[in-house]
Amino acid sequence: MAKAAQELEILKTHLSKHSLKLTRQRELILTTFLKMEHVTAEQLYHILAKKDPHIGLATIYRTLKLFCETGLAQERHFGSQTQFDNVAHKGHHDHMICTGCGKIVEFHNCQIEDLQEEVARKNGFVIKTHKLELYGLCSNCQ
Repeated sequence: MAKAAQELEILKTHLSKHSLKLTRQRELILTTFLKMEHVTAEQLYHILAKKDPHIGLATIYRTLKLFCETGLAQERHFGSQTQFDNVAHKGHHDHMICTGCGKIVEFHNCQIEDLQEEVARKNGFVIKTHKLELYGLCSNCQ
């Protein structure tokens, strides 16, 4: 099954469990969102308004919250801006955020993951989830 079809099935299952319907707008928001990384609701709105002028910003916010509930997205707060991260294709990853221009770089480092597990174990913790955000200046802003 293609990735986008898998995400659509995940959404359908979630909607069904909560007695909600898969609307044409929700499906359009999903297919557009899956092509993006780190998007604000407003950015998604500007893209989708060209395809369907009847989609409102409130609908996009509600749908993005649904995506977060299903595990297709994660709500991230980078500085003062709320962005939605498409995690369906990527799995776990961490972020470096430029405080100059706002650029976001995703990365995954096995050594960091192992160290986090070691620190948790030494302190009697079991990590259920985490996020690592490193703030600094990208090479263009240095």
